[in-house]
Amino acid sequence: MKKEFIILQEALEKAAAVVKRKFGKVGYALKGKANLVTVADVASQKTILTLIKKHFPTHDYMAEEDGTKLSGSEYLWVIDPIDGTTNFAHTLPQCSISIALFYRGTPVLGGVKNPITGETFLAQKGKGATLNGKKIHVSKTARLDQSLLVTGFPYDRFKNMSELLTRLGRFLETCHGVRRLGSAALDLCWVAAGRLDGYWEQALRPWDVAAGTLILQEAGGKVTNFTGKPFEKIQDYGQTLLASNGKIHSQMFRLIRETSSVRKKPRLSEANRKMKRGPYAA
Repeated sequence: MKKEFIILQEALEKAAAVVKRKFGKVGYALKGKANLVTVADVASQKTILTLIKKHFPTHDYMAEEDGTKLSGSEYLWVIDPIDGTTNFAHTLPQCSISIALFYRGTPVLGGVKNPITGETFLAQKGKGATLNGKKIHVSKTARLDQSLLVTGFPYDRFKNMSELLTRLGRFLETCHGVRRLGSAALDLCWVAAGRLDGYWEQALRPWDVAAGTLILQEAGGKVTNFTGKPFEKIQDYGQTLLASNGKIHSQMFRLIRETSSVRKKPRLSEANRKMKRGPYAA
């Protein structure tokens, strides 16, 4: 995978240059009520796909902005030209370019780059993860009540706002704090780097999380869906996502399960009693 890894990094660098030049200079269009797209997304994706098609013409690819080729190749590139477009469109510099390579259904390479700050997260399967060339590892936090978490909200959040807010409230009752930063790829990378301890979200797409998932796993973290199972097919990536340093994963999973729409939600008084007994403390 040496050549593939070199091209992945080149694609990140060239796309980042395109996106950075357009930062603060473009408007946006709506793909949905809360789903934005800019000319920078399109230009970034074109830059990435041009490189991949040039060097690997037989490879398949799956990209956010209507760019997909599925011919049956053993290689599949999964691309988000700008993850965090809403942030980008509002000149908030928390956005990223995300590229992953799957081989026979397994992620083997991943790269996430913030084009504004220049931070670059990379991983190769079995070889660990890095931030700007230096090895990174997840945090050692072992208690949910001592953790700092991050989450996000789906574009169709208006359909199940009650469940989302109930879950958010329970986590806020339990941990040191919850952040909402706006780029799933960077959220995963920040857990990988130990800046955050855990992350949950739902209704994401494979290009949002494919690269970040590998980076987090290679940094010693754990990623599952909301039923506690690992992702098995590319279509599974991001439908529901629970990611952590591994040490608080079971504690987060317990709370996710209790606030799932398929289970009866505990009354506030019951939740308070459980909190006093400290079920998430260890």
